Amino acid sequence: MSNSRRNFLKISSLAGLGLASTQGLAFDKSGSLMLKKPVMGERFNMSGYSAAKIDTVRVAIIGLGNRGPGAVERLSYLEGVEIKALCDLREEKTKKAAAQLEGTKHNPELYYNNPFAWKDICNRDDIDLIYITTPWEWHTPMAVYAMESGKHAAVEVPAAQTMDECWLLIETSERTKKHCMMLENCCYDFFELLTLNIARQGYFGEIIHGEGAYIHNLIDLNFSKTYYENQWRLVENAQRNGNLYPTHGLGPICQVMNINRGDQMDYLTSLSSNDFTMGSKAQDMAMEDMSFTEFAPNHFRGNMNTTMIKTKKGRSIMVQHDVSSPRPYSRIHLVSGTKGIARKWPGPPKIAKDHKWLDDDTFQSLQKQYMPEIVEKVGDMAKKVGGHGGMDFMMDWRLIDCLRNGLPLDQDVYDAALWSAVGILSEQSVANRSASIDVPDFTNGNWKTNTPVNVSLKNGGNTRVILKK
Repeated sequence: MSNSRRNFLKISSLAGLGLASTQGLAFDKSGSLMLKKPVMGERFNMSGYSAAKIDTVRVAIIGLGNRGPGAVERLSYLEGVEIKALCDLREEKTKKAAAQLEGTKHNPELYYNNPFAWKDICNRDDIDLIYITTPWEWHTPMAVYAMESGKHAAVEVPAAQTMDECWLLIETSERTKKHCMMLENCCYDFFELLTLNIARQGYFGEIIHGEGAYIHNLIDLNFSKTYYENQWRLVENAQRNGNLYPTHGLGPICQVMNINRGDQMDYLTSLSSNDFTMGSKAQDMAMEDMSFTEFAPNHFRGNMNTTMIKTKKGRSIMVQHDVSSPRPYSRIHLVSGTKGIARKWPGPPKIAKDHKWLDDDTFQSLQKQYMPEIVEKVGDMAKKVGGHGGMDFMMDWRLIDCLRNGLPLDQDVYDAALWSAVGILSEQSVANRSASIDVPDFTNGNWKTNTPVNVSLKNGGNTRVILKK
């Protein structure tokens, strides 16, 4: 699908909602849609916000390519969930996802072959949660439409691609009082949850520094004509230069550092290497397939991006992005404090105290002592159900349990905006010789008093898992 076609659909969707007219929309040099920052009226703090309890969470899942079918499977195991609708542009993908639910209590209505079908779903009055797993450029329009339609929104990463989209998510969530959670699954991985709980108990002392990354060789998948619909992720890499995907490594570090809830990002600087692999691969592939000629002349994003962030309280964060060189997978996940550190990659995960890595027995004892409640509750079942080793399932279970019990979400709209904004601001810094870029305070100063996340099951934790559907 061409950029002009995509932008037409986005404009039509937003204008049809009454959110924006064509006068409120513009295009950047690459043809991507830009939204003007909304006028912020009286602010409502969504951090720590408890929406009304929903005994049975009625869910619609939009986007059934790479991530959506897994969500269908995982949600089908949860008590108090009813999957009401499935939606994708492609009929075969939609029907294949629906086939996963055969023999269950779920009987969703199917939507396909209509680029506006997702709006029809949002307009229904029998849905509570819109679960969005579409290409990146649709995340904000769909999440905003969902909230305007009275639904909570759970949206894949990144939640936004421009600063205007970040502000639009916040303005809409605050005004409608609907949750907008970015589905950052890495915050629910086992070691990340462990280090968060250990940090809360003061084991690391005062947190000084953190590191995260998304280092994952995706070059063959990016150039595949079947894996990403219309090669949308290759287009992203060809048009943008910065940290395109910061949230997997960044999210868990932000939670440990209480970003948006006791501390806040101040400024960042970002540097990208040149591209040494993607342009040459495009040229090689263009020799056999003329459709790749549109990519061959392009200047692709640099292979490695490194972004450094300084917080208001003087902490530092490093986050890296490399999906086009043959390095082993890593999200780094390093937490460094005045009394100890933790590091996950290169494995195995380990913790150090007094300048020495803990021996295996001590580490095992520490794991038992500080095992998070959520891991005790559903960790074994999460491993059985799966989804990146179980973290996807724990994320979905936690989201549904919070909605059913009227609890605040671990990730709110400010996290969605801020963690996404790091990628956007990194592009600005790279384009200006790694100049320092100020990071906006999306919380309107409430970061100074917002309560830190600890993934507590207090007043919740009662959502059952039924493995035999």
